[in-house]
Amino acid sequence: MSDTVRSAPRRRITAVLRVGICVTSVITLLLAADLLVTDGHTARGAVTAGRDTGNLSAAQLSPQIAAMTDRTEAPVSVRTTSGSAQIGPDELGLTFDAEATADRLRDQPRNPFSRLLALFGRSHVVDPVVGVDATALSSAIDARRGDLERAAVEGGVHYDGTEPVADNPRGGLRVDRDAAASVLAREWLTGSTVDLPMEPFSPTVSAAVVAATVDGAAERAVSADVVVTGRDRVSVRLTPEQIGMVLTFVPDGRGGLVPHIDRTRGKKVLAGLVRSESKPVNARFSLASGSPKVVPSRDGAAIDWEKTFAAIEHVLVTATAPRSAEAVYRPLLPTLTTAKARGLGVRELVSEFTTGGFSSASGENIRLTAAAVDGALILPGRTFSLNGHTGPRGSAQGYVTSTVIDHGRATNAVGGGISQFATTLYNAAYFAGLTDVDHTEHSYYISRYPEAREATVYDGAIDLVIGNDTRHGVLIETSWSPSAVTVRMWSTKTVEVESITGARYAHTSPELKKVPRGSDCIASGGGRGFTTSNTRVITDAKTGAEISRHTRTVRYEPEPRIRCV
Repeated sequence: MSDTVRSAPRRRITAVLRVGICVTSVITLLLAADLLVTDGHTARGAVTAGRDTGNLSAAQLSPQIAAMTDRTEAPVSVRTTSGSAQIGPDELGLTFDAEATADRLRDQPRNPFSRLLALFGRSHVVDPVVGVDATALSSAIDARRGDLERAAVEGGVHYDGTEPVADNPRGGLRVDRDAAASVLAREWLTGSTVDLPMEPFSPTVSAAVVAATVDGAAERAVSADVVVTGRDRVSVRLTPEQIGMVLTFVPDGRGGLVPHIDRTRGKKVLAGLVRSESKPVNARFSLASGSPKVVPSRDGAAIDWEKTFAAIEHVLVTATAPRSAEAVYRPLLPTLTTAKARGLGVRELVSEFTTGGFSSASGENIRLTAAAVDGALILPGRTFSLNGHTGPRGSAQGYVTSTVIDHGRATNAVGGGISQFATTLYNAAYFAGLTDVDHTEHSYYISRYPEAREATVYDGAIDLVIGNDTRHGVLIETSWSPSAVTVRMWSTKTVEVESITGARYAHTSPELKKVPRGSDCIASGGGRGFTTSNTRVITDAKTGAEISRHTRTVRYEPEPRIRCV
Protein backbone atom coordinates (compact mmCIF):
# COMPACT_ATOMS: atom_id res chain seq x y z
CA MET A 1 0.00 0.00 0.00
CA SER A 2 1.31 3.39 -0.91
CA ASP A 3 2.03 6.11 1.62
CA THR A 4 -0.65 8.27 0.01
CA VAL A 5 -3.39 5.73 0.76
CA ARG A 6 -2.25 5.21 4.37
CA SER A 7 -2.26 8.94 5.17
CA ALA A 8 -5.95 9.53 4.21
CA PRO A 9 -7.49 8.16 7.47
CA ARG A 10 -4.99 10.06 9.50
CA ARG A 11 -6.00 13.27 7.80
CA ARG A 12 -9.71 12.55 8.54
CA ILE A 13 -8.98 11.85 12.24
CA THR A 14 -6.94 14.95 12.48
CA ALA A 15 -9.76 16.99 10.93
CA VAL A 16 -12.29 15.56 13.41
CA LEU A 17 -9.98 16.35 16.30
CA ARG A 18 -9.56 19.87 15.07
CA VAL A 19 -13.35 20.31 14.81
CA GLY A 20 -13.80 18.84 18.32
CA ILE A 21 -11.19 21.14 19.71
CA CYS A 22 -12.86 24.10 18.06
CA VAL A 23 -16.31 23.13 19.39
CA THR A 24 -14.92 22.56 22.89
CA SER A 25 -13.16 25.87 22.75
CA VAL A 26 -16.34 27.62 21.67
CA ILE A 27 -18.36 25.95 24.46
CA THR A 28 -15.68 26.75 26.99
CA LEU A 29 -15.69 30.36 25.88
CA LEU A 30 -19.50 30.47 26.04
CA LEU A 31 -19.54 28.96 29.56
CA ALA A 32 -16.77 31.27 30.71
CA ALA A 33 -18.63 34.24 29.32
CA ASP A 34 -21.87 33.09 30.94
CA LEU A 35 -20.06 32.62 34.23
CA LEU A 36 -18.90 36.20 34.10
CA VAL A 37 -22.28 37.52 33.01
CA THR A 38 -24.26 35.62 35.71
CA ASP A 39 -21.90 36.33 38.60
CA GLY A 40 -24.16 37.28 41.57
CA HIS A 41 -27.30 36.36 39.63
CA THR A 42 -29.68 33.49 40.04
CA ALA A 43 -29.19 30.36 37.95
CA ARG A 44 -30.38 30.55 34.35
CA GLY A 45 -33.71 28.85 33.65
CA ALA A 46 -34.76 28.71 37.35
CA VAL A 47 -38.50 28.53 38.04
CA THR A 48 -39.69 28.89 41.64
CA ALA A 49 -43.31 28.59 42.84
CA GLY A 50 -44.47 29.06 39.25
CA ARG A 51 -42.38 32.22 38.79
CA ASP A 52 -39.51 32.78 36.33
CA THR A 53 -36.59 33.45 38.66
CA GLY A 54 -33.69 32.72 36.29
CA ASN A 55 -30.67 35.01 35.75
CA LEU A 56 -31.94 37.74 38.09
CA SER A 57 -29.78 40.23 39.93
CA ALA A 58 -30.34 40.86 43.62
CA ALA A 59 -32.47 43.89 42.79
CA GLN A 60 -34.54 41.92 40.26
CA LEU A 61 -34.98 38.96 42.60
CA SER A 62 -36.22 41.06 45.54
CA PRO A 63 -39.78 41.67 44.21
CA GLN A 64 -40.13 38.00 43.31
CA ILE A 65 -39.20 36.96 46.86
CA ALA A 66 -41.55 39.66 48.21
CA ALA A 67 -44.40 38.30 46.10
CA MET A 68 -43.82 34.81 47.51
CA THR A 69 -43.69 36.26 51.03
CA ASP A 70 -47.03 38.00 50.46
CA ARG A 71 -48.60 34.66 49.64
CA THR A 72 -47.72 33.39 53.13
CA GLU A 73 -50.42 35.69 54.52
CA ALA A 74 -53.25 34.12 52.51
CA PRO A 75 -55.20 30.94 53.36
CA VAL A 76 -54.07 27.81 51.54
CA SER A 77 -56.67 26.18 49.29
CA VAL A 78 -56.40 22.40 49.56
CA ARG A 79 -58.43 19.78 47.73
CA THR A 80 -58.95 16.03 47.85
CA THR A 81 -61.25 13.62 46.09
CA SER A 82 -63.65 14.04 49.01
CA GLY A 83 -63.81 17.84 49.27
CA SER A 84 -61.89 21.05 49.79
CA ALA A 85 -60.98 23.55 52.49
CA GLN A 86 -59.11 26.77 53.09
CA ILE A 87 -56.62 26.59 55.94
CA GLY A 88 -54.24 29.20 57.33
CA PRO A 89 -50.50 28.55 56.73
CA ASP A 90 -49.79 28.78 60.46
CA GLU A 91 -52.41 26.15 61.22
CA LEU A 92 -50.86 23.87 58.57
CA GLY A 93 -47.43 24.39 60.12
CA LEU A 94 -46.00 26.04 56.97
CA THR A 95 -43.09 28.49 57.12
CA PHE A 96 -41.21 30.22 54.28
CA ASP A 97 -37.50 31.07 54.55
CA ALA A 98 -37.07 33.91 52.05
CA GLU A 99 -33.33 34.38 52.62
CA ALA A 100 -32.53 30.68 52.22
CA THR A 101 -34.66 30.57 49.06
CA ALA A 102 -32.68 33.46 47.55
CA ASP A 103 -29.41 31.71 48.41
CA ARG A 104 -30.67 28.50 46.78
CA LEU A 105 -31.56 30.38 43.59
CA ARG A 106 -28.08 31.97 43.41
CA ASP A 107 -26.46 28.54 43.64
CA GLN A 108 -25.18 28.07 40.05
CA PRO A 109 -25.26 24.51 38.63
CA ARG A 110 -21.81 22.87 38.61
CA ASN A 111 -22.61 20.58 35.71
CA PRO A 112 -21.42 22.39 32.52
CA PHE A 113 -24.02 20.61 30.39
CA SER A 114 -26.80 21.89 32.64
CA ARG A 115 -25.45 25.41 32.28
CA LEU A 116 -25.15 24.96 28.51
CA LEU A 117 -28.76 23.70 28.22
CA ALA A 118 -29.94 26.66 30.29
CA LEU A 119 -28.20 28.97 27.79
CA PHE A 120 -30.45 27.55 25.11
CA GLY A 121 -33.65 28.10 27.12
CA ARG A 122 -34.09 24.89 29.11
CA SER A 123 -35.76 25.62 32.45
CA HIS A 124 -35.52 23.74 35.76
CA VAL A 125 -37.52 23.91 39.01
CA VAL A 126 -35.91 25.32 42.14
CA ASP A 127 -38.18 24.62 45.10
CA PRO A 128 -38.60 27.39 47.69
CA VAL A 129 -37.25 26.69 51.16
CA VAL A 130 -40.43 25.78 53.06
CA GLY A 131 -40.69 24.17 56.49
CA VAL A 132 -43.59 21.90 57.42
CA ASP A 133 -44.49 21.06 61.04
CA ALA A 134 -45.79 17.50 60.73
CA THR A 135 -47.72 17.64 64.01
CA ALA A 136 -49.52 20.89 63.09
CA LEU A 137 -50.27 19.58 59.60
CA SER A 138 -51.80 16.40 60.97
CA SER A 139 -53.90 18.33 63.50
CA ALA A 140 -55.17 20.72 60.81
CA ILE A 141 -56.25 17.82 58.58
CA ASP A 142 -57.82 16.02 61.54
CA ALA A 143 -59.87 19.14 62.28
CA ARG A 144 -61.28 19.04 58.73
CA ARG A 145 -61.53 15.31 58.39
CA GLY A 146 -65.20 15.58 57.46
CA ASP A 147 -64.37 17.87 54.52
CA LEU A 148 -61.21 16.24 53.19
CA GLU A 149 -61.43 12.55 54.00
CA ARG A 150 -63.90 9.74 53.51
CA ALA A 151 -64.09 8.00 56.82
CA ALA A 152 -64.00 4.27 57.04
CA VAL A 153 -67.12 2.80 58.62
CA GLU A 154 -66.17 0.47 61.42
CA GLY A 155 -68.14 -2.65 61.96
CA GLY A 156 -70.50 -2.71 64.94
CA VAL A 157 -73.88 -3.75 66.26
CA HIS A 158 -76.85 -1.68 67.45
CA TYR A 159 -80.39 -2.64 68.43
CA ASP A 160 -83.81 -2.12 66.96
CA GLY A 161 -85.80 -2.67 70.11
CA THR A 162 -84.33 -5.97 71.31
CA GLU A 163 -83.25 -7.12 67.83
CA PRO A 164 -79.47 -6.85 67.14
CA VAL A 165 -78.71 -5.10 63.84
CA ALA A 166 -75.38 -5.45 61.97
CA ASP A 167 -73.42 -2.35 61.03
CA ASN A 168 -71.20 -3.70 58.27
CA PRO A 169 -67.74 -2.17 57.72
CA ARG A 170 -66.68 -0.03 54.74
CA GLY A 171 -63.23 1.17 53.67
CA GLY A 172 -62.28 4.83 53.47
CA LEU A 173 -59.77 7.32 52.05
CA ARG A 174 -57.54 9.59 54.10
CA VAL A 175 -54.85 12.17 53.38
CA ASP A 176 -51.35 10.69 53.14
CA ARG A 177 -49.72 12.95 55.72
CA ASP A 178 -46.09 12.45 54.65
CA ALA A 179 -46.80 12.88 50.94
CA ALA A 180 -49.01 15.89 51.69
CA ALA A 181 -46.14 17.62 53.48
CA SER A 182 -43.93 17.29 50.38
CA VAL A 183 -46.65 18.53 48.03
CA LEU A 184 -47.43 21.54 50.22
CA ALA A 185 -43.76 22.46 50.51
CA ARG A 186 -43.47 22.40 46.72
CA GLU A 187 -46.78 23.99 45.66
CA TRP A 188 -47.92 26.21 48.55
CA LEU A 189 -46.40 29.45 47.24
CA THR A 190 -47.76 29.03 43.70
CA GLY A 191 -51.05 30.38 45.03
CA SER A 192 -53.04 27.67 43.26
CA THR A 193 -55.18 24.98 44.86
CA VAL A 194 -53.02 22.18 46.25
CA ASP A 195 -54.25 18.64 45.55
CA LEU A 196 -53.42 16.51 48.59
CA PRO A 197 -52.49 12.87 47.93
CA MET A 198 -54.79 10.25 49.40
CA GLU A 199 -54.34 6.69 50.64
CA PRO A 200 -56.90 3.98 51.38
CA PHE A 201 -57.44 2.64 54.88
CA SER A 202 -59.54 -0.19 56.12
CA PRO A 203 -61.74 -0.65 59.20
CA THR A 204 -60.39 -2.91 61.92
CA VAL A 205 -63.52 -5.04 62.26
CA SER A 206 -64.48 -7.45 59.50
CA ALA A 207 -67.98 -8.34 58.34
CA ALA A 208 -67.44 -11.87 59.67
CA VAL A 209 -66.81 -10.56 63.18
CA VAL A 210 -69.96 -8.42 62.99
CA ALA A 211 -72.07 -11.41 61.94
CA ALA A 212 -70.65 -13.58 64.71
CA THR A 213 -71.38 -10.87 67.30
CA VAL A 214 -74.98 -10.46 66.12
CA ASP A 215 -75.60 -14.20 66.48
CA GLY A 216 -73.69 -14.55 69.75
CA ALA A 217 -72.89 -11.85 72.29
CA ALA A 218 -75.52 -9.38 71.05
CA GLU A 219 -78.29 -11.97 71.38
CA ARG A 220 -77.15 -12.95 74.89
CA ALA A 221 -76.99 -9.32 76.03
CA VAL A 222 -80.77 -8.85 75.70
CA SER A 223 -81.76 -12.38 76.73
CA ALA A 224 -82.90 -11.45 80.28
CA ASP A 225 -83.20 -8.68 82.88
CA VAL A 226 -80.17 -7.40 84.78
CA VAL A 227 -80.58 -6.24 88.39
CA VAL A 228 -78.04 -3.59 89.41
CA THR A 229 -77.72 -3.39 93.20
CA GLY A 230 -76.29 -0.50 95.20
CA ARG A 231 -75.86 0.43 98.84
CA ASP A 232 -78.63 0.63 101.40
CA ARG A 233 -80.74 -1.96 99.54
CA VAL A 234 -81.17 0.30 96.54
CA SER A 235 -81.48 -1.58 93.24
CA VAL A 236 -82.54 -0.93 89.64
CA ARG A 237 -83.79 -3.54 87.15
CA LEU A 238 -82.77 -3.21 83.50
CA THR A 239 -85.18 -4.89 81.08
CA PRO A 240 -84.08 -6.22 77.65
CA GLU A 241 -85.85 -3.23 76.06
CA GLN A 242 -83.85 -0.82 78.20
CA ILE A 243 -80.66 -2.71 77.46
CA GLY A 244 -81.35 -2.32 73.74
CA MET A 245 -81.83 1.44 74.26
CA VAL A 246 -78.39 1.96 75.81
CA LEU A 247 -76.17 -0.82 74.42
CA THR A 248 -74.07 -1.07 71.26
CA PHE A 249 -71.06 -3.19 70.29
CA VAL A 250 -68.00 -1.17 69.27
CA PRO A 251 -64.46 -1.97 68.02
CA ASP A 252 -61.92 -2.93 70.65
CA GLY A 253 -58.97 -1.84 68.48
CA ARG A 254 -57.80 -5.42 68.00
CA GLY A 255 -60.32 -6.51 65.38
CA GLY A 256 -63.06 -7.52 67.80
CA LEU A 257 -66.30 -6.01 69.15
CA VAL A 258 -67.06 -5.27 72.79
CA PRO A 259 -70.26 -4.11 74.55
CA HIS A 260 -70.55 -0.41 75.29
CA ILE A 261 -73.27 1.35 77.29
CA ASP A 262 -74.00 4.92 76.23
CA ARG A 263 -73.01 6.90 79.34
CA THR A 264 -75.72 9.57 79.09
CA ARG A 265 -78.57 7.16 78.39
CA GLY A 266 -77.18 4.68 80.89
CA LYS A 267 -77.27 7.19 83.71
CA LYS A 268 -80.90 7.98 82.89
CA VAL A 269 -82.11 4.37 83.06
CA LEU A 270 -80.04 3.82 86.23
CA ALA A 271 -81.09 7.12 87.86
CA GLY A 272 -82.65 5.24 90.77
CA LEU A 273 -79.16 4.27 91.97
CA VAL A 274 -78.46 7.89 92.88
CA ARG A 275 -80.50 7.33 96.05
CA SER A 276 -77.68 5.10 97.29
CA GLU A 277 -75.13 7.92 97.16
CA SER A 278 -74.26 9.89 100.29
CA LYS A 279 -72.63 13.23 100.93
CA PRO A 280 -69.58 13.56 103.17
CA VAL A 281 -70.16 15.09 106.60
CA ASN A 282 -67.50 17.37 108.06
CA ALA A 283 -66.30 16.96 111.59
CA ARG A 284 -67.84 19.55 113.88
CA PHE A 285 -67.63 20.70 117.47
CA SER A 286 -70.26 20.18 120.12
CA LEU A 287 -70.48 22.33 123.25
CA ALA A 288 -73.18 20.24 124.91
CA SER A 289 -70.79 19.20 127.68
CA GLY A 290 -69.68 22.80 128.34
CA SER A 291 -66.41 22.49 126.40
CA PRO A 292 -65.65 21.72 122.74
CA LYS A 293 -65.84 18.05 121.78
CA VAL A 294 -65.21 16.81 118.23
CA VAL A 295 -68.13 15.10 116.53
CA PRO A 296 -66.45 12.74 114.00
CA SER A 297 -66.68 13.26 110.27
CA ARG A 298 -68.18 10.71 107.87
CA ASP A 299 -67.06 9.83 104.36
CA GLY A 300 -69.57 10.04 101.55
CA ALA A 301 -69.92 7.81 98.51
CA ALA A 302 -70.62 8.57 94.85
CA ILE A 303 -71.27 6.07 92.08
CA ASP A 304 -68.21 5.42 89.93
CA TRP A 305 -70.14 5.28 86.68
CA GLU A 306 -67.28 4.06 84.50
CA LYS A 307 -66.57 1.07 86.71
CA THR A 308 -70.27 0.42 87.22
CA PHE A 309 -70.94 0.41 83.47
CA ALA A 310 -67.93 -1.88 82.95
CA ALA A 311 -69.36 -4.34 85.48
CA ILE A 312 -72.76 -4.32 83.75
CA GLU A 313 -71.17 -4.74 80.30
CA HIS A 314 -69.28 -7.78 81.54
CA VAL A 315 -72.44 -9.36 82.95
CA LEU A 316 -74.39 -8.74 79.72
CA VAL A 317 -72.14 -10.94 77.61
CA THR A 318 -71.00 -13.54 80.13
CA ALA A 319 -73.76 -14.29 82.65
CA THR A 320 -76.95 -16.31 82.26
CA ALA A 321 -80.28 -15.61 83.94
CA PRO A 322 -80.79 -14.56 86.65
CA ARG A 323 -78.26 -11.78 86.05
CA SER A 324 -77.05 -9.14 88.50
CA ALA A 325 -74.29 -6.57 88.79
CA GLU A 326 -72.96 -4.52 91.70
CA ALA A 327 -72.72 -0.74 91.53
CA VAL A 328 -69.19 0.53 92.21
CA TYR A 329 -68.58 3.57 94.42
CA ARG A 330 -65.79 6.05 94.99
CA PRO A 331 -65.33 7.71 98.38
CA LEU A 332 -66.12 11.39 98.93
CA LEU A 333 -63.88 12.76 101.64
CA PRO A 334 -65.05 15.54 103.97
CA THR A 335 -63.29 18.88 103.92
CA LEU A 336 -62.73 18.71 107.68
CA THR A 337 -61.81 15.24 108.86
CA THR A 338 -61.94 14.05 112.45
CA ALA A 339 -58.15 14.05 112.72
CA LYS A 340 -57.87 17.56 111.31
CA ALA A 341 -60.53 18.87 113.68
CA ARG A 342 -58.77 17.34 116.68
CA GLY A 343 -55.56 19.04 115.62
CA LEU A 344 -57.05 22.53 115.49
CA GLY A 345 -56.58 23.27 119.17
CA VAL A 346 -60.20 24.29 119.80
CA ARG A 347 -60.29 23.58 123.52
CA GLU A 348 -60.89 26.69 125.67
CA LEU A 349 -62.84 29.94 125.80
CA VAL A 350 -60.64 32.79 124.57
CA SER A 351 -63.18 35.65 124.44
CA GLU A 352 -66.82 36.52 125.08
CA PHE A 353 -68.92 39.61 124.45
CA THR A 354 -72.58 40.48 125.12
CA THR A 355 -74.83 43.34 124.02
CA GLY A 356 -78.50 44.03 124.75
CA GLY A 357 -81.20 46.65 124.63
CA PHE A 358 -82.76 45.82 121.26
CA SER A 359 -86.39 45.94 120.18
CA SER A 360 -88.46 42.81 119.57
CA ALA A 361 -88.27 43.23 115.79
CA SER A 362 -84.52 43.77 115.82
CA GLY A 363 -84.26 40.88 118.27
CA GLU A 364 -85.89 38.50 115.77
CA ASN A 365 -83.39 39.48 113.09
CA ILE A 366 -80.53 39.14 115.57
CA ARG A 367 -81.81 35.70 116.59
CA LEU A 368 -81.85 34.46 112.99
CA THR A 369 -78.35 35.77 112.34
CA ALA A 370 -76.98 34.34 115.58
CA ALA A 371 -78.45 30.93 114.75
CA ALA A 372 -76.84 31.04 111.30
CA VAL A 373 -73.41 31.88 112.73
CA ASP A 374 -73.51 29.50 115.70
CA GLY A 375 -70.94 26.74 115.21
CA ALA A 376 -69.02 28.52 112.45
CA LEU A 377 -65.35 27.57 112.34
CA ILE A 378 -62.54 29.85 111.16
CA LEU A 379 -59.62 27.69 110.09
CA PRO A 380 -56.02 28.92 110.46
CA GLY A 381 -55.13 31.37 107.70
CA ARG A 382 -58.76 31.80 106.63
CA THR A 383 -61.31 34.61 107.00
CA PHE A 384 -64.92 34.79 108.09
CA SER A 385 -67.35 37.10 106.25
CA LEU A 386 -70.64 37.77 108.03
CA ASN A 387 -72.49 38.58 104.79
CA GLY A 388 -70.89 35.66 103.00
CA HIS A 389 -71.78 33.23 105.80
CA THR A 390 -75.43 34.21 106.25
CA GLY A 391 -76.20 34.96 102.61
CA PRO A 392 -79.16 37.24 101.81
CA ARG A 393 -81.11 38.51 104.84
CA GLY A 394 -84.52 39.33 103.39
CA SER A 395 -88.17 38.49 103.86
CA ALA A 396 -87.72 35.15 102.08
CA GLN A 397 -85.26 34.12 104.81
CA GLY A 398 -87.64 35.15 107.61
CA TYR A 399 -86.15 38.56 108.44
CA VAL A 400 -88.54 41.32 109.47
CA THR A 401 -88.71 45.11 109.27
CA SER A 402 -86.83 47.03 111.95
CA THR A 403 -84.70 50.14 112.44
CA VAL A 404 -81.69 50.86 110.23
CA ILE A 405 -79.57 53.94 109.59
CA ASP A 406 -79.96 55.09 106.00
CA HIS A 407 -78.33 58.28 104.67
CA GLY A 408 -77.49 59.46 108.14
CA ARG A 409 -80.90 59.01 109.81
CA ALA A 410 -82.97 56.25 111.36
CA THR A 411 -85.60 54.55 109.20
CA ASN A 412 -87.15 51.12 108.77
CA ALA A 413 -86.08 48.26 106.50
CA VAL A 414 -86.15 44.47 106.38
CA GLY A 415 -83.22 43.04 108.33
CA GLY A 416 -82.75 46.02 110.63
CA GLY A 417 -80.88 45.38 113.87
CA ILE A 418 -78.25 43.04 112.42
CA SER A 419 -75.61 45.65 113.18
CA GLN A 420 -76.04 44.85 116.87
CA PHE A 421 -75.01 41.27 116.19
CA ALA A 422 -72.12 42.54 114.01
CA THR A 423 -70.92 44.72 116.90
CA THR A 424 -71.13 41.79 119.31
CA LEU A 425 -69.22 39.52 116.92
CA TYR A 426 -66.65 42.22 116.21
CA ASN A 427 -65.90 42.68 119.92
CA ALA A 428 -65.60 38.97 120.57
CA ALA A 429 -63.08 38.75 117.70
CA TYR A 430 -61.37 41.90 119.00
CA PHE A 431 -60.71 40.38 122.44
CA ALA A 432 -59.70 37.04 120.90
CA GLY A 433 -56.86 38.86 119.16
CA LEU A 434 -58.16 38.04 115.68
CA THR A 435 -57.37 40.17 112.63
CA ASP A 436 -59.69 43.03 111.67
CA VAL A 437 -59.82 42.49 107.90
CA ASP A 438 -62.77 44.77 107.20
CA HIS A 439 -65.35 46.57 109.28
CA THR A 440 -67.28 49.85 109.21
CA GLU A 441 -68.57 51.91 112.13
CA HIS A 442 -72.04 53.44 112.24
CA SER A 443 -72.31 56.91 110.75
CA TYR A 444 -73.32 58.34 114.14
CA TYR A 445 -72.73 57.03 117.65
CA ILE A 446 -75.23 54.67 119.31
CA SER A 447 -74.90 54.75 123.07
CA ARG A 448 -75.34 51.02 123.72
CA TYR A 449 -72.17 50.25 121.74
CA PRO A 450 -68.55 50.83 122.84
CA GLU A 451 -67.04 53.95 121.24
CA ALA A 452 -64.81 53.28 118.19
CA ARG A 453 -65.28 49.56 118.79
CA GLU A 454 -68.48 48.74 116.96
CA ALA A 455 -69.56 47.65 113.49
CA THR A 456 -72.43 47.96 111.08
CA VAL A 457 -73.36 45.74 108.16
CA TYR A 458 -75.67 46.09 105.18
CA ASP A 459 -76.79 43.19 103.05
CA GLY A 460 -74.65 43.11 99.90
CA ALA A 461 -72.84 46.39 100.60
CA ILE A 462 -71.12 46.67 104.00
CA ASP A 463 -69.50 43.56 105.50
CA LEU A 464 -67.70 42.46 108.62
CA VAL A 465 -64.68 40.27 107.84
CA ILE A 466 -62.53 38.61 110.50
CA GLY A 467 -59.19 36.93 109.82
CA ASN A 468 -57.61 34.05 111.74
CA ASP A 469 -53.84 34.46 111.58
CA THR A 470 -53.22 32.04 114.46
CA ARG A 471 -52.08 28.41 114.30
CA HIS A 472 -55.39 27.24 115.78
CA GLY A 473 -58.97 27.01 114.67
CA VAL A 474 -61.54 29.41 116.12
CA LEU A 475 -65.06 28.14 116.91
CA ILE A 476 -67.82 30.77 117.12
CA GLU A 477 -70.60 30.10 119.62
CA THR A 478 -73.67 32.32 119.85
CA SER A 479 -76.54 32.49 122.34
CA TRP A 480 -79.62 34.67 122.22
CA SER A 481 -82.38 35.79 124.53
CA PRO A 482 -85.11 38.42 124.05
CA SER A 483 -82.90 40.90 125.91
CA ALA A 484 -79.30 40.07 124.93
CA VAL A 485 -77.04 38.32 122.44
CA THR A 486 -73.66 36.78 123.27
CA VAL A 487 -70.79 35.65 121.07
CA ARG A 488 -68.03 33.38 122.41
CA MET A 489 -64.77 32.39 120.72
CA TRP A 490 -63.23 28.98 121.45
CA SER A 491 -59.62 28.23 120.53
CA THR A 492 -56.23 28.04 122.27
CA LYS A 493 -55.46 31.13 124.29
CA THR A 494 -52.13 32.62 123.26
CA VAL A 495 -52.68 36.36 123.78
CA GLU A 496 -54.16 38.92 126.15
CA VAL A 497 -55.97 41.95 124.75
CA GLU A 498 -56.32 45.39 126.31
CA SER A 499 -58.72 48.05 124.95
CA ILE A 500 -57.98 51.74 125.52
CA THR A 501 -60.70 54.22 124.55
CA GLY A 502 -59.56 57.75 123.82
CA ALA A 503 -61.25 60.99 124.82
CA ARG A 504 -63.94 62.64 122.75
CA TYR A 505 -63.01 65.79 120.86
CA ALA A 506 -63.97 67.92 117.85
CA HIS A 507 -67.65 67.92 118.78
CA THR A 508 -70.23 68.86 116.15
CA SER A 509 -73.85 69.88 116.54
CA PRO A 510 -76.80 68.13 114.91
CA GLU A 511 -78.94 69.76 112.28
CA LEU A 512 -82.70 69.67 111.98
CA LYS A 513 -84.18 67.52 109.22
CA LYS A 514 -87.84 67.55 108.31
CA VAL A 515 -89.08 64.22 107.00
CA PRO A 516 -92.53 63.49 105.59
CA ARG A 517 -94.70 61.82 108.18
CA GLY A 518 -95.10 58.08 107.69
CA SER A 519 -93.74 54.70 108.64
CA ASP A 520 -90.25 55.65 107.41
CA CYS A 521 -90.07 58.72 109.66
CA ILE A 522 -88.63 58.10 113.15
CA ALA A 523 -88.56 61.30 115.22
CA SER A 524 -85.31 61.97 117.09
CA GLY A 525 -83.89 64.61 119.37
CA GLY A 526 -80.47 64.11 117.77
CA GLY A 527 -77.06 63.97 119.36
CA ARG A 528 -73.69 65.63 119.06
CA GLY A 529 -71.02 64.23 116.81
CA PHE A 530 -67.44 63.79 117.91
CA THR A 531 -64.10 62.18 117.12
CA THR A 532 -62.53 59.54 119.32
CA SER A 533 -60.17 56.58 119.10
CA ASN A 534 -59.60 53.07 120.32
CA THR A 535 -56.24 51.40 120.84
CA ARG A 536 -55.90 47.62 120.94
CA VAL A 537 -52.81 46.31 122.71
CA ILE A 538 -52.04 42.61 122.22
CA THR A 539 -49.55 40.89 124.51
CA ASP A 540 -48.22 37.35 124.79
CA ALA A 541 -50.34 35.37 127.28
CA LYS A 542 -47.30 33.60 128.74
CA THR A 543 -44.60 36.27 128.82
CA GLY A 544 -46.62 39.48 128.83
CA ALA A 545 -44.46 40.86 126.01
CA GLU A 546 -46.24 43.32 123.77
CA ILE A 547 -46.94 41.88 120.32
CA SER A 548 -48.81 44.75 118.69
CA ARG A 549 -50.46 48.10 119.39
CA HIS A 550 -52.93 49.62 116.94
CA THR A 551 -55.00 52.80 117.21
CA ARG A 552 -58.14 53.40 115.14
CA THR A 553 -59.55 56.92 114.99
CA VAL A 554 -63.27 57.27 114.31
CA ARG A 555 -65.23 60.41 113.43
CA TYR A 556 -68.93 60.17 114.25
CA GLU A 557 -71.31 62.47 112.47
CA PRO A 558 -73.93 64.20 114.65
CA GLU A 559 -77.23 62.33 114.85
CA PRO A 560 -79.71 64.68 113.17
CA ARG A 561 -82.81 66.00 114.88
CA ILE A 562 -85.72 64.49 112.98
CA ARG A 563 -89.11 66.12 112.84
CA CYS A 564 -91.93 64.27 111.09
CA VAL A 565 -94.06 66.78 109.16
